[in-house]
Amino acid sequence: MINRDKNYKSFLRGILYLLPVLIIISVFYIYPIIKTFDMSFYSKYNYQKDIVFARGLDNFSYLINDADFWIALKNTFIYVLFVTPISILISLFIAILLNRNIKFKKLFRSIYFLPFITSTIAISMVWRWIFHSDYGILNCFLNFIGIDSIKWISDPKWAMVSLIIVSIWKGLGYNIIVFLSGLQNVDEQYNLAAKIDGANFFQRVKSITLPLLSPTIFFVCIITTINSFKVFGEVFALFDKQPGPLNSCLTMVYYIYNKFNNHYQYGVASAAALILFLIILTLNFIQFRIGKKKVNYD
Repeated sequence: MINRDKNYKSFLRGILYLLPVLIIISVFYIYPIIKTFDMSFYSKYNYQKDIVFARGLDNFSYLINDADFWIALKNTFIYVLFVTPISILISLFIAILLNRNIKFKKLFRSIYFLPFITSTIAISMVWRWIFHSDYGILNCFLNFIGIDSIKWISDPKWAMVSLIIVSIWKGLGYNIIVFLSGLQNVDEQYNLAAKIDGANFFQRVKSITLPLLSPTIFFVCIITTINSFKVFGEVFALFDKQPGPLNSCLTMVYYIYNKFNNHYQYGVASAAALILFLIILTLNFIQFRIGKKKVNYD
């Protein structure tokens, strides 16, 4: 009985310690999700007075027949399919190199992490100058090697490529730091034993480093996928508040923002947000199912 009372008091004390965080999570995360789900079924709604006149599936019907919604969905999937694997591969390669005994290792780590902590707006503005059709550094380099200038931002064919490049570059820092922390937990004895047996660097990476690093790779894959689906700031800043030329970089989050903030179609925006949430949830579920079979936690 005494032990039960002690456990109960400890439980209450723990709840009290967590209460401020639970309140913040409830107000800023849980309530908006519930409200978004509810608003997605508003057919007629007065936002100023918060009065719902009718409910139904009109918003979802609108999305099915809206060409911009399908463009946003297609662009988002293209963006995710390119950014996620390329970002992971490049950051993993750099992390493995930085984990070796090289000069100025700490300096390089700091340099690679800078883009992650820098404002998305600031980074996008810098890249706007890099991609400038006439004065951009990238086109100057292309001209130097005999290639004609490319309209990176104003040409619909190249706009998505530009967005992908910026996003990959910005996300490298975080992924590299996470991979480096995972590499620190890999026992060096395994590599030493393999080296004695005659395994070269690439064989050691393939047979030892990658399997032992699989939980970290899985974590980075989940985070990168979610963040890629939520891309907005890069589009907003890189294309001067527009979704790219001819909607070539219209993404799901930009579509939601546009419907809510510019067209005041709150129900449509909520329905699109709900669909995006379900897509991310489904993909994460598939990733976790695959992770149970492929990830090595031993």
